[in-house]
Amino acid sequence: MAAPSKSSQKAKNCLIAVLTLWSIAALVIIVVWSTSPDLKGASQCRSELTGVQTNLEGVKVMCSKDKLALEEKVLEERDTVAQRDTHIVLLMGQVNATNTSLQQAVQENLALSLNVSVLLETVEELRQREVNLTAHIDLQEDHIEALQQNVSQATLLTAACVSLRAAADSQTEAAHSQTKACSANQQYQQKQLEKCKADVRQSKASQQTGEKEKDPSCGAACLSVTVTMVIVCSAMHLLH
Repeated sequence: MAAPSKSSQKAKNCLIAVLTLWSIAALVIIVVWSTSPDLKGASQCRSELTGVQTNLEGVKVMCSKDKLALEEKVLEERDTVAQRDTHIVLLMGQVNATNTSLQQAVQENLALSLNVSVLLETVEELRQREVNLTAHIDLQEDHIEALQQNVSQATLLTAACVSLRAAADSQTEAAHSQTKACSANQQYQQKQLEKCKADVRQSKASQQTGEKEKDPSCGAACLSVTVTMVIVCSAMHLLH
């Protein structure tokens, strides 16, 4: 920031040194001209000296003007430097604010990176859960299919059991009917047996009294009755 001020001061010093050297050289020339034996006339020297003095005055005036201009320029440069310093301070403030914003942005980027990492892990976990759920659903579907197959088989088996039960009920009713028929037949056979027994007792009583001769037809009838009784008893024994 102090570089422009130093350069202006150096330029000013150089200009003053040049003017001083030029003045000294002019004075030396005047002195040489005045001490030289082969010089021109005094009036001419005076005129030349007057001209030199005039030139010197002009140079002094120019030096003063240049000095004032240089001082004004130095002041302007100082103002410019001050403005630049102010601008630089403002820029430094903006840079600091930008650095602060940049640091905040970096921290936010780090936080976002962490969040993205967490989200990626969550997505991967959800994908793994989806794969596991898909496998579980496949197993459940297989299990459901197996249960449906078992239900179908159970339905068929139930229908078969119902059919067997109906057939068994039909056979039971037929057995009851047959049992009733057998009971009725047994009662009938029992009555026939009782009747045959009465006939046999009556035949025995007739034989004991001996009132008549034995009749072959009566003996045959008694024999047929006896055979019938034996057959009926055998049939009743088989029914029991």
